[in-house]
Amino acid sequence: MSIQETIENRLKAQFSPERLEILNESHLHAGHLHEESGHDATYDGTGETHFRVRIVSAAFAGKSRIERHRAVNEALSHELNNGVHALAVEPAAPGEATRW
Repeated sequence: MSIQETIENRLKAQFSPERLEILNESHLHAGHLHEESGHDATYDGTGETHFRVRIVSAAFAGKSRIERHRAVNEALSHELNNGVHALAVEPAAPGEATRW
């Protein structure tokens, strides 16, 4: 199972979203420097290391933006500690405006 599929499954199980979109943005970071095994390395843009999560869930109703981000980060803590380098989160409650 891919990391993207794992992220999707975890978020569906945790938040029962009415809308969910997971974008692999790793290719957008090609050429960036990042630390790898204690030294700087140039990232080639392949793989599954940078994601954007767009999620609408009733679980976010009444929660601040920071609380929403923390909840998503907690749900994906295993992935964030094991290879996912960056995670952009766009959370919303039902009925709230989204840019997507």
